[in-house]
Amino acid sequence: MQVIFLQKLKVLSGSVLVCLLTLSLVIYPKEGVGAAISGLKVFWDIVLPSLLPFFVLSEMMLGMGVVHFLGVLLEPLMRPLFNVPGVGAFALSMGLAAGYPMDAVITGKFRRSGLCTQVEGERLLSFTNTADPLFIFGAVAVGMFGHPELGGILAMAHYIGSFSVGIVFKFYKNRNRSETIQSAETISDTYQAGILRRAVRALLKAHREDGRPFGRLLGDAVKESMSTLLMIGGFIMLFSVIIRMLTVFGFFGILAPILAGILRIFNMDPHLAHAVFYGILEIDLGSMATSRSIAPLVDKAIIASWIIAWSGLCVHGQVASVIHDTDIKMAPYFAARFLHGLFAAIFTWLLMGPLMPVFIHFESHTTVNREFHPLDRIIFSGEQLLVILGILIGLSILIYFHRRYRIIFKGKNSSGF
Repeated sequence: MQVIFLQKLKVLSGSVLVCLLTLSLVIYPKEGVGAAISGLKVFWDIVLPSLLPFFVLSEMMLGMGVVHFLGVLLEPLMRPLFNVPGVGAFALSMGLAAGYPMDAVITGKFRRSGLCTQVEGERLLSFTNTADPLFIFGAVAVGMFGHPELGGILAMAHYIGSFSVGIVFKFYKNRNRSETIQSAETISDTYQAGILRRAVRALLKAHREDGRPFGRLLGDAVKESMSTLLMIGGFIMLFSVIIRMLTVFGFFGILAPILAGILRIFNMDPHLAHAVFYGILEIDLGSMATSRSIAPLVDKAIIASWIIAWSGLCVHGQVASVIHDTDIKMAPYFAARFLHGLFAAIFTWLLMGPLMPVFIHFESHTTVNREFHPLDRIIFSGEQLLVILGILIGLSILIYFHRRYRIIFKGKNSSGF
């Protein structure tokens, strides 16, 4: 009875919210259209040209078996560290290079293709959901705060916090015995057959099972990528309208005392309450509001770091939309975003302490405007992807050879050699 009541309450509350949003657009059509146009501009100028090449390439690499090849090479690193299959490193790399919600798109494809289990998909989604370096350095540190040196602190806190979440979620539902046995068998096969030979076999097998010729694979990749990106664009426009309507109707005035009280508990400037409000909903608006606040720089950096890690309900909606046809649950994702925000804020506070003298002359609140064209974003993200994948593969191969020769050495000792 309680479950049925909750389901009915969920349906009724959703219906009421949709009706209120529709009514607000009727009352304030000018504000709603303006917000929708702003969201469309962000999607058309930045999101679409920046992410489309990576979406198409990820589809192509998955269909041609390249992702399977990388998965075998990266298994010795990803399995012990995060308890996810080696293909998880591809989602991690693409997420680090291209940003939200690239990792969720790839994780959803992994689950549909059977490259990870439900639990592994939830673990993977917990720590690969990261902002790209160009957003942190270019958009936030330079474009919003006007302090390029702040980008290093925000980036370090963000990525260290993300990896910390991954290590924590390594133990999430780790009592699945069949998964443990399967993982042990996979690692054993890797060391017995040779990592490169097994990687090539995985590539050829995946390409053979896919069976699509190159032309059809390219067409399907473009079609599916455009469909996913249009859905993401719709979410960006929708949340732009929702945020604008919440502002018009004065919801911030209701929540401001509560948010200010929470900030005082953590000994932070209550003027950042409006930034937290916007940051809960959308990452760009929250980061911009933080940079324009009159609060001390340390407090602003901590809140900005929290907002970037939390990523906003707009990104959460995009993630939910791209994994809706899988059995991956959103509850672990929400818990991971909360934990990531907490870790990122703490690491920012720790980093800002010893480095604070460097930022004393940054107390002026001027901003530096700088635009990054889509081609610059693509080049920068591509370079980041190659560097990250190269580092991860190098580490994985080093771990592989270390363990392989250690096993051989132990075997010789036990045989009397």
